[in-house]
Amino acid sequence: MEEGELPWLLVNEVGGIRGILHSHVPFLKKHFHLITMKEFLEKRKDVGKKVQAIYLWWHKPVIDKELLQSLPNLKVIANSGVGMDHLDLKLIASFGVKMANAPRAVSSTTADTGMALLLASARRLVEVHNISISPSMDYCEADILGIKVAGATLGIIGMGRIGYKIAVRAKAFEMNILYHNRTRRKVQEEQAVGATYCKKIDSLLQQADFVMLVVSLTPQTHKLIGKRELELMKPTATLINISRGAVVDQEALVAALQTGVIRAAALDVTSPEPLPRDHALLKLKNVIITPHLGIKTDKATYMITEEAVENILAALNGLPLPSEVLPS
Repeated sequence: MEEGELPWLLVNEVGGIRGILHSHVPFLKKHFHLITMKEFLEKRKDVGKKVQAIYLWWHKPVIDKELLQSLPNLKVIANSGVGMDHLDLKLIASFGVKMANAPRAVSSTTADTGMALLLASARRLVEVHNISISPSMDYCEADILGIKVAGATLGIIGMGRIGYKIAVRAKAFEMNILYHNRTRRKVQEEQAVGATYCKKIDSLLQQADFVMLVVSLTPQTHKLIGKRELELMKPTATLINISRGAVVDQEALVAALQTGVIRAAALDVTSPEPLPRDHALLKLKNVIITPHLGIKTDKATYMITEEAVENILAALNGLPLPSEVLPS
């Protein structure tokens, strides 16, 4: 890189389905020379040595061995979110490339999404909306009765940054809060939100009226919730997933919803995303599905880009990355 030249940042595209937002481009251009994957592929031999960083927006561009080999001066990959399950962290690290995610930017907005799904399912908002806009407006009041949230028990599986913020919100709704986590929170943190620790996940599943999944996808959490776990839940319980689709055995979930093993499900994530249009989950009235809304607000997405830039600049200047992710 010539003196005075901005470092080159590779992005998938600008705009479109998997591109960085147009509104973020001026900010990024203050710090980097942007190059899209299309431009890179057209001039790979000429520009490969110039690229020092990659900014992933919704898992794109795909990071594989071929791409890493073509970027000899790549120093850092910044991810637009928390989950890193779409990346081969060990492969990337073997090329001497650092990795970062964006936990600070996403936690509050993702927690909002979780609570929105809980409330929408409890009060059957999608169903009653469809009734309200139907030509006849014919309905039986008994068919639209929901679940009272105040006083209900919320079981949070995964009490990290996002899980804790969900607990803060649930306390405001006067819910009883249980949680299961790899490590127990400090007593003061539990007391602040009125949360009770469940060492065994089974205990939480048996007691909760709403079970919310807030874990990272790892080999240990793949299909964490399957037939056995669903059968432990109350028949009046609701499963809410804002983590990753593969954390739930979807075939077992369909069966549980069809046969009344649990009352309902509210899913911001599925496997795959989107689901095939003929998937059984799309045909059930007791399911709400949103298209991975998670952090999709104007402010949160901009904060993600700001956090990515902070991490990239730290890496390029030989400083510690605020949100570095290491291979396990």
